[in-house]
Amino acid sequence: MSEFVLRDATVADLPAILAMLAEETIPPGREADPSNPRYLAAFEAIGADPNQRLIAAELDGRVVGTMQLSFLPGLSFIGSWRGLIEAVRIVADLRGQKLGEHMIQWAVEQCRVRDCKLVQLTSSAARTDAHRFYARLGFVQSHVGMKLHLRD
Repeated sequence: MSEFVLRDATVADLPAILAMLAEETIPPGREADPSNPRYLAAFEAIGADPNQRLIAAELDGRVVGTMQLSFLPGLSFIGSWRGLIEAVRIVADLRGQKLGEHMIQWAVEQCRVRDCKLVQLTSSAARTDAHRFYARLGFVQSHVGMKLHLRD
């Protein structure tokens, strides 16, 4: 039987994680050369922040998925915390096997452990399959997201 493990990523996981992030980007070409030092700097910043977790999903010793969990304090909802799930990816050859579902359920439980009031995520407007996936897991499209890019 295969063993699916969710754990904090290590620097050794970066090549696999970056490959997943670069696989199907919106917009295309969004990611850079994996040797770009900004990736390692970001990895180190995530690791140094107790409210951030970069997760590696491992199946039989192979990194097959990733996501980032952020825990955000806020004044709204009587000073409640919220969990933010970002950059969810599963390797292409293993999609459709419920690994993503397991990852999201695990992430939601991590947010419960941190006493978050709610869990939120964003998904590109073009990812309609992802929207159906998240809706099936109980997420509701409640807001309109907007972005302002500040640099190339």
